[in-house]
Amino acid sequence: MQMSVDHRTCRHTTLRISTTSPTEFIDLTARVSELVAETGLENGLVHVQTRHTTTAVVVNEHEPLLLADFAALLSGIAPRDADYRHDDMRARTVNLAPGERANGHAHCRALLLGSSVMLNVANGALQLGCWQRLFFVELDGAREREVSILLLGDGLQ
Repeated sequence: MQMSVDHRTCRHTTLRISTTSPTEFIDLTARVSELVAETGLENGLVHVQTRHTTTAVVVNEHEPLLLADFAALLSGIAPRDADYRHDDMRARTVNLAPGERANGHAHCRALLLGSSVMLNVANGALQLGCWQRLFFVELDGAREREVSILLLGDGLQ
């Protein structure tokens, strides 16, 4: 993790993530909990935001069958092989990158999920429920990704 902003009540870092699958749920809970401990955040907020339009950040249970169900649900709602106008490179006129892949499905899936999550911190610990975990969701992998994390509150070192 690379620290880039350091203030008395605010701290920022960027977390780099290497994804390996077209749809992937990466549990960030331990990494963010470690960051809370490293920075000394006692009471405050942690804001976790993806920096990509084909990814998401969500809180849910880390249970393999549930994650498979979630991937199947996203595939059913926005199938990879459906006809997306975004994927028609002859018709598109903006935001084109060389070698861009057809990923209209990933954009549509990301629209259904959140791009960020804010979590409470009390007494130096993330305030998650019994089964809650923080996930980075890849919807257009495999790729190198970034998550922006902002810590706000008291006790920051």
